[in-house]
Amino acid sequence: MSLSRRQALRMFGAGSLAALTATSTSACSLLGSSSPEPRLLPSTAELPPPFRVPLPIPPVARPIRTDATTDYYDLSPRVAEQEILPGTRTRIWGYAGRFPGPTVDARSRRRVVVHQTNELPVPVVTHLHGGRTPPASDGYPTDLLLPRHGDFPTGMPDPRARVTRGSRTYEFPLDQPAAPLWYHDHRMDFTAPQLWRGLAGMWFVRDDEEDALPLPRGERELPLMICDRSFAPDGNLRYPALDPHLRDRPGVREAYMGGVLGDVILVNGAPWPHLDVSAARYRLRILNASNARRYELTLRPTPAGPPAFVQIGSDGGLLARPVPRSTLTLAPAERVDVVVDFGRFPVGTTVVLANAAGEDGAARVMRFRVVRRERDATHVPARLAEVERLDPAKASVTREFAFESGDVHGHAGWTVNGEAFDPAKFLARPRLGATEVWRLTSDVAHPVHLHLVQFQVLTLDGEPPKADLGRKDTLDLRPAQTAEIIARFDGYRGRYVLHCHNLEHEDMAMMANFEVV
Repeated sequence: MSLSRRQALRMFGAGSLAALTATSTSACSLLGSSSPEPRLLPSTAELPPPFRVPLPIPPVARPIRTDATTDYYDLSPRVAEQEILPGTRTRIWGYAGRFPGPTVDARSRRRVVVHQTNELPVPVVTHLHGGRTPPASDGYPTDLLLPRHGDFPTGMPDPRARVTRGSRTYEFPLDQPAAPLWYHDHRMDFTAPQLWRGLAGMWFVRDDEEDALPLPRGERELPLMICDRSFAPDGNLRYPALDPHLRDRPGVREAYMGGVLGDVILVNGAPWPHLDVSAARYRLRILNASNARRYELTLRPTPAGPPAFVQIGSDGGLLARPVPRSTLTLAPAERVDVVVDFGRFPVGTTVVLANAAGEDGAARVMRFRVVRRERDATHVPARLAEVERLDPAKASVTREFAFESGDVHGHAGWTVNGEAFDPAKFLARPRLGATEVWRLTSDVAHPVHLHLVQFQVLTLDGEPPKADLGRKDTLDLRPAQTAEIIARFDGYRGRYVLHCHNLEHEDMAMMANFEVV
């Protein structure tokens, strides 16, 4: 059956916009000077006091087999129940039946193959966020893996979509340096609710350059996936979806078009957890896996002397040199790699990882308690990694991308260059190996994510960044801001996307294609 572009957009690209059934008043409020901000969805469950639950560490995934070049994993998504709030069970959708999914610990340039059988009642698409991945395995949003059971139709309005039923494999060459990646669902129009239900996990790439550094490791290297959620009285997750079954009516209730905020802060799937630590250095590998919430992380009390955090890495891996920071600002999907020296606190001190951008329960993240002295042979060297600086004088083109609210076929929504996402339309076709400068502008805050490449930030509102931001794949574009980024489009030819990682914005069409040719 041949579908018109308008029909295709209604079904997959702008379906969530049509489903909003916005009134003219609400459309004007979005299109006017005050676009909607993320909104809190309060829990109706009785919530536990903070710092009562130990910090869980997600298990490291074990390969189902290995050979000379490749590790093979099974990360099949399925429905499961898990104790999140103490004393209650929460139904989650999880990779390998867990939230967060198992952590993949991989080696640079050693191939990883992930098998999935979809045991969920809806389609999924898995994206390795930050991965340098061929297009067939990148998790393009129409490359659906249909459920093993059920009657989901196989027809797609996108003739290039790779749609399979039941099972499929993803292949990741990992031709990239050590970096903190993560994997999550990327289904067209339904990324936000499916990630909210638990479809996310951490993925670390390691290499010899990182291994040679005298950084904390083992039990003193902590993966911290931070996200916010809301809970119903029965312990299950609340989310304002128009279709609670997530089958065919995308979108959220009108009040939440700007993004959904939860009032429970989870770290590795636990509410406001606690951890006993030694008076020694720890490496905290922090991911903001929230749909729409930003964090400004601080330590309280603040240690005397230098700033509390020493940043050693960003989205795309190690920085060239460490950067002291008193506050860590993370938009959705951003990662930060820091070292904290708990030896600066007396034994017996309780240290709260706080969120200066939050209120009430969202103002606290987790608590550390310094309980013992311990020999510490680690340190942060003055030089961390060799990082090539891309030269804007060698860029072949400068492109413009505006992330703004706008009218989409008569409905209020979110656009890139005034357009809703269309799988058949391309806003850029960089040549393989070319270096380009992209100028990004915003109306409200938009965390902008590029697939395939890591970029470097040249300017923010015309000025160089105040400190090294490192190699990035997601940029926290602030309200009414202009940023210039530079990237080299090497690796693979094919179709990829850039989009806002406020997931409610993404699901409401704030995504665009680029194709490496």
